[in-house]
Amino acid sequence: MTRTAVVTGASSGIGEATARALAKDGWHVVVAARRAERLEKLAAEIGGTAIELDVTSDASVAQLADLPRVDLLVNNAGGAKGLEPLAETTVEDWQWMYDVNVLGTLRVTQALLPKLEAAPDNSGLIINMGSIAGWEVYAGGSGYNAAKHGVRVISRALRIENHNVRVTELDPGRVATEEFSVNRFRGDAAKAASVYDGQLNLVAEDVAEAARWVASLPAHVNIDVMTIKPRTQS
Repeated sequence: MTRTAVVTGASSGIGEATARALAKDGWHVVVAARRAERLEKLAAEIGGTAIELDVTSDASVAQLADLPRVDLLVNNAGGAKGLEPLAETTVEDWQWMYDVNVLGTLRVTQALLPKLEAAPDNSGLIINMGSIAGWEVYAGGSGYNAAKHGVRVISRALRIENHNVRVTELDPGRVATEEFSVNRFRGDAAKAASVYDGQLNLVAEDVAEAARWVASLPAHVNIDVMTIKPRTQS
């Protein structure tokens, strides 16, 4: 059977680019996200399978357990909301970021862990899409910083628990993905674009290539943490 990868948040940005990169490397890719129309188009282009998925819903995530085989899980679904100081941010924004980034990663991992443990030759692999925001606190980022730190904890816990599944935490720096920034600024495209103006930025394909490389390594190799930044970001 062809090796099967599941990529969450695959309807745009890093998730979409990762699905394309894995498909070119011979993986059968299950693309999962909320926007079914985009997923169907992507799946048709790469010869994959589309699953409409809301990582904040237990019932939606439960359907992943029906997949016959999973060798690789890329927990990419996530996002940020707002850039206000901690004193001005809202509990609702924090709850959304925690539910999508942390609990979404937990739900999907729990649903697919038995399939990953059953991968041939202990080759199962989880790539959790973290962020340098999980390491470095910045002004206005407290909620997202906390959520991405939570993703780091999940990655470390899985490694310590030793499920015979490899776990990689991939931490991008500044990546010019328009939808991520537009969502953060509640649809304000001009404000979203200003984050990247005048900067040297990564693009989604850069991060996807890092994920593809990790997934190409033999089963005895585990890349614990990889940080990828544009050249000018210290």
